[in-house]
Amino acid sequence: MAKKNSAQPTAKGGNKARDTRGNGDELQQLADGGPVLTTQQGIPVSDNQNSLTTGERGPTLLEDFVLREKITHFDHERIPERIVHARGTAAHGYFECTKTMSRYTRAAFLQKAGERIPVFSRFSTVAGGAGSVDLPRDVRGFAVKFYTQEGNFDLVGNNIPVFFIQDAMKFPDLIHSVKMEPDRGFPQNASAHDNFWDFISLTPESMHMIQWAMSDRAIPRSLRFMEGFGIHTFRLINTKGDSTFVKFHWRPKFGLQSVVWDEAVKINGADQDFHRKDFWEAIENGDYPEWELCFQLFTQEQADSFAFDVLDPTKIIPEEEIPLTVVGRMVLDRNPDNFFAETEQVAYCPANIVPGIDFSNDPLLQGRLFSYLDTQLKRLGGPNFAQIPVNQPQCPFANNQRDGHMQMQRHKGRVNYEPSTLDDGQGPRASQAKGFVSYAQRDSGDKMRIRPESFADHYSQARQFYISQSETEQGHIAAAFTFELSKVETPAIRERIVGHLLNVDKALAEKVAKGLGMTAMLKAADAKVKTQELKPSPALALLKKMKETLEGRKVACLVGEGADKAIVDALAKAAKDEGASFFVVAPRIGGVKAAGGETIPADGQLAGSPSVFFDVVTVVLSEASAKTLSKDPSAKDFVTDAFAHMKYIGHNVAAAALLDAAGIAKADRDEAVVELSGKTAAKSFLTSARKLRFWPREKKLAS
Repeated sequence: MAKKNSAQPTAKGGNKARDTRGNGDELQQLADGGPVLTTQQGIPVSDNQNSLTTGERGPTLLEDFVLREKITHFDHERIPERIVHARGTAAHGYFECTKTMSRYTRAAFLQKAGERIPVFSRFSTVAGGAGSVDLPRDVRGFAVKFYTQEGNFDLVGNNIPVFFIQDAMKFPDLIHSVKMEPDRGFPQNASAHDNFWDFISLTPESMHMIQWAMSDRAIPRSLRFMEGFGIHTFRLINTKGDSTFVKFHWRPKFGLQSVVWDEAVKINGADQDFHRKDFWEAIENGDYPEWELCFQLFTQEQADSFAFDVLDPTKIIPEEEIPLTVVGRMVLDRNPDNFFAETEQVAYCPANIVPGIDFSNDPLLQGRLFSYLDTQLKRLGGPNFAQIPVNQPQCPFANNQRDGHMQMQRHKGRVNYEPSTLDDGQGPRASQAKGFVSYAQRDSGDKMRIRPESFADHYSQARQFYISQSETEQGHIAAAFTFELSKVETPAIRERIVGHLLNVDKALAEKVAKGLGMTAMLKAADAKVKTQELKPSPALALLKKMKETLEGRKVACLVGEGADKAIVDALAKAAKDEGASFFVVAPRIGGVKAAGGETIPADGQLAGSPSVFFDVVTVVLSEASAKTLSKDPSAKDFVTDAFAHMKYIGHNVAAAALLDAAGIAKADRDEAVVELSGKTAAKSFLTSARKLRFWPREKKLAS
């Protein structure tokens, strides 16, 4: 375990610094001849890529007026909507410590197994506004406010463990590029446009994150079925003052699951609130979302031995190198009472940490510590936003802060300062024993704007991510790049991206180039550091983390007039036994009459309940209703979409006519298209459907 006063972790290759302003010479050539970049005061800017630090890897300095002005202006660009993460959903719940961590941290909420504290967690898209759709290809925010015994701890992360940039100086540029283009106001919530890909093509440090963003991680099936990450390296500090480095991970109880791109497009068209509705309904139905909180713990010596720099937010530590330690679980079991008062007004700030947790010198994290507070001051009207109930700590708190916009507390007494003898010793005082103490760390060096050499490898982990994916997932990544870049109008931008992909994987680059109609393979982008051939990490593949379960999933049953109610009831029971919800879809919302004359109530009408909403599809029809629905475009789409999206399809004998009419010939029906016959058919079918998708079908459909 690293002791007090140890230096920041060094990376293999030492601390030699280098100039990493974007893509080096190419950016400088673009700048030559143009106007000089200045601050709002007209002061020329020498470096717009790096924050001012003490030494190559030291902390970011408060005196960096270029950084402060740039981020302050960016933070205040939208009123009152969040600039990023505007569209979200949230829930109350609790965190339960399951493993005491007193060896590593003095944080009170991690001391005793079985102890619970309240939490409020918010999930969000990044690029779109509050009125955009739920399922764009985008990163998802994953923020948790722990109401601990020692104050609020905000773990503000994403569903992807790395980020696009290494330095907070570049955050306004990144978000400006991915937001709607300022002259035309579109696209609203998509990254498939020139501005974003121009920025990415000139920012090689984004190559790892862009692999994640083009993967299925960026189109999750549900907010309940995605991982969360703290992204940065933090420190845990124990009662002796010893430090251990930590990375935070959230693992969903129900496993990972994403949609396919065609499914995402159709879901957005049919229900733009798909994720938010799914989350709300799951909690209302008692299917509480749950995650394990895991730590990656590592020492100074281990940090020094890695082939990358743990202060670089574009890098991960593979789970095979540092396994995850499960320390607790989060259960979200109560929806907000009021969306605006809670979900919209909750204010997360990475700077909100408790004794026993501390920051590292990660330059992106350092900038976020300033940016979030600054944003909340503007968005929520002033310095008293912590008095909004959802933001208040749920432990005793006291200070001498007074007045200000929207002050809600009625303070008594004459003393609003410290030290004082006029309060009879009753006023708040600092406490060396209980108070937050920063880790005693030595940092020294010249003031400079420069990226350390240990941040220079932009392609090795990008390649590791790609080669760790299954063949199916690799195909999805190539298709995503092709789709996104096909929307880019400037050929040079497309060419630069393919040049970067050549440094990641030649086969990937060739697939994308072919999909874009490039007639000749381009030259690989210049790499400052030779790409290392890292071992595949199975933990990076989403499909390998999918659990074979229907728990928390949705099973649909399309019924028609004269349907066999016994089959429908058997499917409903089998779904309940699997922990899934059962949803009856009918041509009319009033339901249908079964063969015996009983009514089968409907949960949704056919045209408004397409199969893209569900994980497993079943069809129970009579011969007459099958003939009728075979002429209905919505009914045919219901089964053709399910088939095209590799879902398991169960049907009774009569319903086969609908499959025929939809073009799903008997010869093309694979083992995941099952005829329901016999008393145990429903149970056995849903047992097999735990796999959720039959991926071999995708390759056959593409051939």
